[in-house]
Amino acid sequence: MAAVGWALPFLLGTALARGQQAGEPTIDMQWAVKIPARDGVKLNATVFTPHGQKEPLPVVFTFTPYIGDSYTDRAMYFAKHGYVYALVDVRGRGNSGGEFEPFVNEGQDGYDVVEWLAKQPYCNGKVSMWGGSYAGFDQWTVLKEFPPHLVTIVPAAAAHPGVDFPFQYNIFGPYDMQWLTFTSGVTGNGKLFGDSGFWSAKSREMYMTHSAFQDYDKLVGNPSTVFQKWLMHPSPDAYYDAMVPNAEQYKRMSLPILTITGHYDGDQPGAFTFYKRHMQYGTAEAKANHYLIIGPWDHAGTRTPKAEVGGLKFGQASVLDLNKLHAEWYDWVMKGGAKPEFLKKRVAYYMMGAEEWKYADNLESVSNATRTLYLGSHVDAADVFRSGVLAEGRPGASAVMDSWTYDPLDTRAGSAEPEDQANSLTSERAVLNLFGEGVVYHAEPFEGAMEIAGFPKLTAWLKMDVPDTDLETDLYEILPDGESVELTSASMRARYRESLRQAKPVAVGKIEKYVFDNFTFFARRVGKGSRLRLVVRSINSTGAEKNYNSGGTVAAETGRDAKTAHVALMHDSEHPSALELPIVKP
Repeated sequence: MAAVGWALPFLLGTALARGQQAGEPTIDMQWAVKIPARDGVKLNATVFTPHGQKEPLPVVFTFTPYIGDSYTDRAMYFAKHGYVYALVDVRGRGNSGGEFEPFVNEGQDGYDVVEWLAKQPYCNGKVSMWGGSYAGFDQWTVLKEFPPHLVTIVPAAAAHPGVDFPFQYNIFGPYDMQWLTFTSGVTGNGKLFGDSGFWSAKSREMYMTHSAFQDYDKLVGNPSTVFQKWLMHPSPDAYYDAMVPNAEQYKRMSLPILTITGHYDGDQPGAFTFYKRHMQYGTAEAKANHYLIIGPWDHAGTRTPKAEVGGLKFGQASVLDLNKLHAEWYDWVMKGGAKPEFLKKRVAYYMMGAEEWKYADNLESVSNATRTLYLGSHVDAADVFRSGVLAEGRPGASAVMDSWTYDPLDTRAGSAEPEDQANSLTSERAVLNLFGEGVVYHAEPFEGAMEIAGFPKLTAWLKMDVPDTDLETDLYEILPDGESVELTSASMRARYRESLRQAKPVAVGKIEKYVFDNFTFFARRVGKGSRLRLVVRSINSTGAEKNYNSGGTVAAETGRDAKTAHVALMHDSEHPSALELPIVKP
């Protein structure tokens, strides 16, 4: 046994040596580097430098709650491409001191990291960041503090507190506790986070027993002060505002920025909120140096693209080498190199269906026309096979409506949800299992191909008999062979129909206008013979905080508070419910 124990490290070392290709650059490492924050807390970093570095170089760092080691492959890549790279654990995570409160401390701590790194002998005074999701958010929150030596940021899939996390447009989800358990304590907890069976079982248990969402942390076995604090802030307010740039800070931003997101990125709303607000408040010079890439990717694909997402396959051009692009960006901004060839214009977006990259000078010019389709019905819009219609002609004067019923105690929809769905973007399970809790509309088959690119908008005139409920609308392409492709979706908690910051109970029995203007961006060439399918429905899922329609505090509601919602969607000349599509005309 002793001989085997001695041999194992030797064999592992030999295998690692074989992994280093002949002639490939080697790197050096500094382990357990302690970076002081202004309050005395020490943040832990692992620093990688090109082997035998003789001259100071720009430094790139990742600031993460997911333990720096999880990004070692990225650090190795950039260190081999001429950069010093630091993996820094945020406060209270990994080997860093202090206590972790998500999204709260990264701005000032990140400022201190930038300025400390800039003073090290291996740094030439230029510091940048890399990362996505949380590490995309913290690039923006560090930038708002304006550390003098930060010269560029490259946020991918950046979560935006108060927009898409810890709720999405004011609707919480059980994923919050999955994420908080991932980031609880100081360890990685990656295997527990990735155990979809465990988390699906727990969210299903809450759903089936009609338990209060506020008790979900106890149900999963991890009582969380952060979770409870979030629930005390159920809409955008000063707590979340302090985590992100304000209008004056956007005006002061002057460094080059590269924003990356995806058509199916769960944090696309956050990434676009940062981008759009900079476009709204930034100076002309700063906006000219802000580039945007929108690929056909999911959340993980914004860093490591794949040619298939959720059962939907893309062309090989979609598999962009983002490590290479980042290196080219850093070379351009921090070393005076050539501008990356891929960035032909300020906006690059992938046109699905055509399977090619397209370019625009700004986000507004991605589309150049609008096509409006009005909702109507002749038979039964609650039946996916007969359904209502989407047509260009405005509705007539006679009052017409479609209706559905949502009983929060009806668990059929949640029971039909699979534990894990590999073909989530091509499945028709959800549409075929509406259980009377929504309505469906189809357009006529397209006579020729049409490119749709941008953010759709749905105006729906609704009447209901409860003070609140949660709604979702989904848009699909139905191919000539009957197969389905999910394009985009939008959601709304009815009490926030006029403002996400101010709740207003539904006027029971009154027809009111509901504008769904938070559809995600997509770009797709819809082929000849395809048609569009629009679904408007109540949210009744194991994956969302359940609204029991009482009008009270949603997180505290249980099955005892349930009120059945009867919802009518109007479509007549006085109430022209309509879908607006952003079109690219040749």
